[in-house]
Amino acid sequence: MFSRSTGPWRLSALRRVVGMAALGACLVVAASACSSAVSIENADVPAWKATALPTAGGTVLEDAGKILNRQPLVKDAADVPAGVYTLTMTCDGGGKAFFTVSTGGTKLAEAGAACNGSRERAKVTVPATGPVQISTSSVDAPLIYAYHLAAAG
Repeated sequence: MFSRSTGPWRLSALRRVVGMAALGACLVVAASACSSAVSIENADVPAWKATALPTAGGTVLEDAGKILNRQPLVKDAADVPAGVYTLTMTCDGGGKAFFTVSTGGTKLAEAGAACNGSRERAKVTVPATGPVQISTSSVDAPLIYAYHLAAAG
């Protein structure tokens, strides 16, 4: 009934080959799903920020960039008016980024953001007009981050 070239052992071997190919394809898809969606070293920061954290009205201080090592990155604004502000921050690449807002050496707020593309917010009260500094850091480098400090509305 079956010839040597189409016998049941031949069909069984064909099924094994097709099954192994399907399994291999599934493993490739699963492995790529586990990798970071953002390549930090090659990331286009302005393009990423434009979608991750668009500019807000009333912004007095903002920054975006890459943390490639564990060194804090600091940004200053000279004359921020006294008032209540919202620090909105986001990051991507895995881990967590930390943001410290200070004025004249006094910490006003500390906040963190999980680096999964979500946006986090923290309330910051600036007691008197003057310089404000935001330090961004992470022990989970490399990652990409963006934040803005804007008047609370």
